[in-house]
Parts: sequence; C-alpha cells; structure tokens
Amino acid sequence: MARFFNELSLGDFDEYRKTVTETDVVLFAGLTGDNNPMHIDEEFASQTRFGGRIIHGMLTASFLSSVIGMKMPGPGCIYMGQNLKFLKPVHIGDTVTARATVIEIYPEKQRIKLLTECLVRGEVVLTGDALVWVPIKES
Repeated sequence: MARFFNELSLGDFDEYRKTVTETDVVLFAGLTGDNNPMHIDEEFASQTRFGGRIIHGMLTASFLSSVIGMKMPGPGCIYMGQNLKFLKPVHIGDTVTARATVIEIYPEKQRIKLLTECLVRGEVVLTGDALVWVPIKES
C-alpha cells in the first residue's frame, strides 16, 4: 500500500518477492548489454569460485526499485540515491525478497532514508540505503 510522507513512521517497511528465472537473466543481459559470462555462460561460470552462473547484481538490486516505487513509499515518490553492498551471489531459481524500511525522516525536505535489503532464504545477499522524496497527502 502506497504511503504519503505525512503517513510514514520510523520502522515502517514493505517487501517485494520475485523468483528469478532464466528468462529474467537473458532479458536483463539483452536490455543492459551486460553479457558477462558469469551470468550467461554455464561452462565458463562452472569453472569459477561460484561453481555456476550467478544473476547480475544489478538485477537483484533492481527489485529494490519495485518495492520503493510501488509499495514503500510507493507511486509518486522520487528515488534520489542508492548505496549498495553485494554480500552473496544469487542464482537462477532463487526467490529474492527486496525489503525497504524507513530509518530516517527529513521533514524539512520531505525525504526519507530507507534501509534496503535483498534476502534469499532469509539471508541478506545485498544491503544498502536509499534516499527518497515522498509526496505529502493533501487534505
């Protein structure tokens, strides 16, 4: 459910879940031009420390855009910045839970800071924070 600035409190959060498919990886590679063999070449990737293909880190991170733009805070907000730290690989078939939690509120600028995380099987695979401008609900 979308929230306006004057409806937000510290600790508010929401999530978006997506099971990553082969099609997602191929489409992301085609869209971005990132054809790194770690993502698209099983023979190559099987010879690396990961033992097989991993999905693009930025594909994982893009799920944060889904939760921020559609749920927390939701439609009408403006994504202003994002810091990311990739902690663990994500594989085709994994279900990623993208979570955004309000950790700071800046009333003078109508902005919030969100803790942003992506989890697979309860383990954090990506962490960071985002700065977001949020519209005020007019009465």
